[in-house]
Amino acid sequence: MELTVWRTFVTVCRLGSLSAAAAELNHTQSAVSRQIAGLERQLGVPLVERHARGVRPTPAGEVFRHHAVATLNEADRAVRAVRDVRDGTCNRPLAIGATPSLAAGIVPEAIRGLLERAGSIRWNLLPDLSAQLHNRVIAGDLDIAVVTDAPPGLPQDPRVERRFLGLDDMVVALPVGHPLAGRGPVHMQALADQTWVEDNDGSAALLRQHAARAGVSARIDLTAADLAGKLALVATGHAIALIPGVLTGALRTGVTTMPLVDPPTRGIYAITPRRAPHPSAAPLLDQLATTFASVRPAHTSHQPTAKDDHAAVLTFDDSVTETPRV
Repeated sequence: MELTVWRTFVTVCRLGSLSAAAAELNHTQSAVSRQIAGLERQLGVPLVERHARGVRPTPAGEVFRHHAVATLNEADRAVRAVRDVRDGTCNRPLAIGATPSLAAGIVPEAIRGLLERAGSIRWNLLPDLSAQLHNRVIAGDLDIAVVTDAPPGLPQDPRVERRFLGLDDMVVALPVGHPLAGRGPVHMQALADQTWVEDNDGSAALLRQHAARAGVSARIDLTAADLAGKLALVATGHAIALIPGVLTGALRTGVTTMPLVDPPTRGIYAITPRRAPHPSAAPLLDQLATTFASVRPAHTSHQPTAKDDHAAVLTFDDSVTETPRV
């Protein structure tokens, strides 16, 4: 099977249209149709089905698409690696992923520090949830991802290495006019009658666990689509929210924070692929550790446990779990 045909199939699945795929690939629609039909004959099963607005993969097509994407990514990496050896340098951008809260401040600050030390480096930054970022590191789309171990935790995967950067205390986000704004650490019991908003299952789990330890329940009456929507509901006075402490310095106007007594925490990790690391990934790892350490005293009173101090680089033989959500 030719990889060109696999790429055509993946493009058709992504765009949901034979004509759109033909336009992007600079083929005719009939040529795209012939490639898909030939692939189906080779595999012996239908791979796409028509619907009112175009085409979509069949169950068998979706399975094949998943493996085809991985194969194409690996092939692209092989070509890039050969060209890097030929040119004696790495010309591709450093692909960085981070959870939304970390992409809002800590990671860009670390990138700035890296550029000041190493000079000009091509790079890009993709915010996403931890689980998706982990998958993209495995697929080869990302050279490094900064993730958290909030529920449901990080998967144990021998294909990646992870480096513990530190613990982050969760804090309460309040509208600036809230009666509790400006107060010191508060017990969860004082917030039992408040309306909370959450944007993902991981943060909601941390909030419920913290409330349960305090013997109360958290009224999560509102749901937001993402972190920005969550903070918008806080700023407009509709609710309060549990947010990462690292986000404190990058909050929108109208939102302030308040520390909790014995707050829930999440571990921050950087994950990288074990194979073919980008030359700039290791320097960025060091800069991330430095940047996170410089802001920790402002928002956390917790010290890492012995498990967290595992020589900075942890393999997946260690019984550490991670989160995809916050």
